[in-house]
Amino acid sequence: MTQSDLDRQIEKLYNCEIIPELEVKLLCDKAREIFIEESNVQRIDSPVTICGDIHGQFYDLLELFKVGRKCPETNYLFMGDFVDRGFYSVETFLLLLALKVRYPDRVTLIRGNHESRQITQVYGFYDECMRKYGSANVWRYCCEVFDYLSLAAIVDDKVLCVHGGLSPSINTIDQIRTIDRKQEVPHEGGMCDLLWSDPEDIKGWGLSPRGAGYLFGGDIVKSFLHANKLDLIARAHQLVMEGYKLMFDEKCVTVWSAPNYCYRCGNVAAILRLDEDLKQTYVKFDAAASEGRGMASKMIAPDYFL
Repeated sequence: MTQSDLDRQIEKLYNCEIIPELEVKLLCDKAREIFIEESNVQRIDSPVTICGDIHGQFYDLLELFKVGRKCPETNYLFMGDFVDRGFYSVETFLLLLALKVRYPDRVTLIRGNHESRQITQVYGFYDECMRKYGSANVWRYCCEVFDYLSLAAIVDDKVLCVHGGLSPSINTIDQIRTIDRKQEVPHEGGMCDLLWSDPEDIKGWGLSPRGAGYLFGGDIVKSFLHANKLDLIARAHQLVMEGYKLMFDEKCVTVWSAPNYCYRCGNVAAILRLDEDLKQTYVKFDAAASEGRGMASKMIAPDYFL
């Protein structure tokens, strides 16, 4: 696949046009070659812009690129949940994948709990692939890519970025590095917890109402940061109405990048910019104007929530 082929694909995808099935296969194959070389905990350098869940809200991803600037002008880290719930999971994930292949050092994609065969068969991505391509092939190609995504990223050895949160079975970053990630997301254990857990105002660990992962308190965050010489945990996974939410003496932040989630929640979205000194700037943005949404404005929002 040549650079000009990729540039043509990216242009089509920016216009919310799907690319042919064969091109999807070649793109996924190329992306897998890149991801297989990446670590479970991918090291990245500042400055970087950190993004939370997108959930197939393609026109809102374009709003994100308006406030954050397009790649390769900006280094991006997306913390998972690219697909499901929104109307344009196919275009969203393929655009991010094409940008990754075109600018591998400028885009980092880590896995969310929705980058999973089981979850995408319930929450929309599988059905969308069937509707747009007439078979499950594209869904299969994308799921194979999901299995190779990193589980976390670390910025300047100081900021740990993960989709969900911490795990009672993981005390050090080195333990994350030893996980065999090339598989469907398990129902329990360290890999599952990284993608499913949530911070909560409790002491220690708690049972998660999600049925997977754990709740973890400020004491857990403090000891994990201390043991691993970290300053901050950045994560996504939870809708926050103001786009971001700092907890535990600003040692843990949730970043949410899907405005007006499911086209009905009324929340704003945010991205987190880390400069060369890891200074944090949060940039909020609203949902795309309804006339920019194509068919989404005419359709009823999907009736699933998690």
